[in-house]
Amino acid sequence: MRHSLLLALTFVAGIGLLTLGGCGQPKWNSDYHLDQARLKAGAKADVLASGDTINPDVEVRKALEKEEVEGEKKRKKQKQSKRYFLGYKVKRGFIKTGRSARQTIETFSYLPEQEELNPYAPLKYLYDTKKRKLYRTSNNEVDQARYKVLHGPYVKKIDGQTVEEGYFYIGTKHLRWEKYRPDEEGTLVGKDHYEKGFVRDAVVTYYDGAQKQIKEVVPYVYGEVQGTYYRFYENGQVQWSGQYEKGRKVGTWIHYYDFRGRRHHEYQYPKTVYDERFEPYLVKEYDRHGTLIYEKDRLDKRSQAKR
Repeated sequence: MRHSLLLALTFVAGIGLLTLGGCGQPKWNSDYHLDQARLKAGAKADVLASGDTINPDVEVRKALEKEEVEGEKKRKKQKQSKRYFLGYKVKRGFIKTGRSARQTIETFSYLPEQEELNPYAPLKYLYDTKKRKLYRTSNNEVDQARYKVLHGPYVKKIDGQTVEEGYFYIGTKHLRWEKYRPDEEGTLVGKDHYEKGFVRDAVVTYYDGAQKQIKEVVPYVYGEVQGTYYRFYENGQVQWSGQYEKGRKVGTWIHYYDFRGRRHHEYQYPKTVYDERFEPYLVKEYDRHGTLIYEKDRLDKRSQAKR
């Protein structure tokens, strides 16, 4: 009986050792480890998923970085564009005149460095730095130390309301120019299109095949001769200038000498296209020195000037 009891105790002890051994880490994978692996994998996936909401993946980051770079380039370009207009570096200026409700403010751009003016352009627009006012002239030679060539956008406002706006190109009117009535609606009252000083649709003829020496500029608006007409000498000086209205000559037509833009004759045509037609007549005549030698019904020294 004692022997039987020892066998029973040995059997129970063996079962206990096997049970304790099962609590240790086995040499082979078990269902427990497979479950733990799944939990770890799931936890890692959750971490990545939550991280995606904070830090984008590589592709998204690249896209955002590209967008940021492009945005910075665009901002730099916009900032730079304010300093340049049609390839030329410009400076901004403004003129303020008047007071209260009639205060006028003109904002404009000008070339800090002098550029050669187009000798054929009928009018050149400049900024008089001494008198702080805008100035226009038909002369090609200007005091570069005093006058700055207008180039870029121009806006004129009265009491805060825009009444005129347009663009200059190296001292000449360019692109679209508009005028507005200073009323509550800001009614558009005039619109013109220019191409470096001339009406955009003008027909231009040249003396040379290289198209550098302009011979004649015939203005056209909507297929009809309308605006300022110019004819030039071969040396670039204006020979004739005058206005067309609905295909007819109107107002004062001027004939010039071939140097310094000096006037020779002034002829009078009907003031408007609606006035009664008549043969143009001579109003004034000047000698080569710019002295008036004839004025209709008042002065006639032409015979003396010819001696």
